[in-house]
This record gives sequence, C-alpha cells and structure tokens, in this order.
Amino acid sequence: MSNLRTLVFFATPPHDCSYLPDREATTMFVDPRAHIDKKLYSQLTALGFRRSGSHYYRPHCEQCNACIPVRLKVDDFKPDRSQRRVLKKNTDLKCTMVPATFAERYYQLYANYIEQRHQDGDMYPPTREQFTSFLVEGATDSWFLEIHKDERLVGLAAVDLLDDGLSAIYTAFDPDLEDRSLGTYAILWQIEEARRRGLPHLYLGYWIKQCRKMNYKTRFRPIEALRDGHWRELDAG
Repeated sequence: MSNLRTLVFFATPPHDCSYLPDREATTMFVDPRAHIDKKLYSQLTALGFRRSGSHYYRPHCEQCNACIPVRLKVDDFKPDRSQRRVLKKNTDLKCTMVPATFAERYYQLYANYIEQRHQDGDMYPPTREQFTSFLVEGATDSWFLEIHKDERLVGLAAVDLLDDGLSAIYTAFDPDLEDRSLGTYAILWQIEEARRRGLPHLYLGYWIKQCRKMNYKTRFRPIEALRDGHWRELDAG
C-alpha cells in the first residue's frame, strides 16, 4: 500500500504551457504504478495535486508559480446576487449523482461541448477513448452529476469524493443553454452537496490570475489558495 512517504514522483521535460502563451511548463506526476486509495488521494489533493484519469499531477515550473490550487470552505460560502439568479433560473432542473461510467449520452454531451466551446484546447478533437481516460479511468470514489431538464441530459459534472470534501474535476453542458450558466450552477450544487455530506471543502483545481477562462472560480467567496504549503484566504483583486 502506497503512502506519502513512499511515493515516487516524476517530472516531465519542459513543454508549452496550456494556459499562458510564450511560457513553458513542467508537470510533476505521481508514479503511475503506485496504488492511490481514497485516503492518499485526499492527502495529495490537500497538497495541491489533481487527478486526470489514472494520473495524479501538479505544476512544477521552476520559473513560474502562476497555477494556484484553490478550494472553497463550503460552510462560509454565501452566493452573491448573480449566483442567486443562477439558482433561481435553474429551479426546473433535476440533479442526480451516479457512479462515473461510460455512456454514449454522456460522451455526446461532452463532445458537443468540446467542439462548440473548446476548439482551442488540449481536448479537441474529442474521442470516446479520451473521454474514458480523462473522466472514467482511475476513479477511486468518483461520480457524475447528471443535470436534466425534463428528460433531457443538459449537463454533466465529474466529481470525486474525498475524505475532507469534494473535488470538482470537470463540467460539460449543452452550449445551447449558455444563458443558464450551467457551469456556475454545477459548482453551486456541489457546494450544497458537500454541506449535505458534512464535508468542509470543495476543491476547484488551479486558478491562474492571467487566465480569463478561470476568472469564474474567484467569484465564489471566500476562496482559499495553497501557497507556501498553507491554505489561506485568497485576495484575487
């Protein structure tokens, strides 16, 4: 059984940064041969690691520290006016947590979302193999949040259950419903789910101040950032 003291880590060679132009990035990975159980995964997440399929990683760039792990303390969170409007607008939706498995309807929603919203990203073009390796493989205690309008699947959020919270892995939604702000709605639902389960945190991955696509994360307040080995409230101003 692996633990933090026995884990082996590998660093990638420098490669183009996915978020900031004209910068190189280095990524640290946990040895893929290690057995990562829920306890160890929770410890790694608290240290700033993320899961992508069977891989656990964190940025490890010598000349840059722009990628900052962030999380919410769910009991302290209060929605602002805009977030309250999102909740009110989506009262007709039905949400269900189900085990993370492959289904064609999940993939079709995901593929449409990538093709319409993220043609400039690493996941374009989407494939079934990519969907499975990213969101299904390597799952320890992993779930899909299904979001339905009437009988139609309009949103899907991948969520990991940790010892001290939930980890928001990824959200895809029907691009035709952009005015419903389903990405924000999925986070608000996960905040409430963490509260229902008595878990203190919702981990939101990395925040980069210079990356416009990540601005939405700091609209959830108060938000904590991991810096110098300590979680502290972030002033994103």
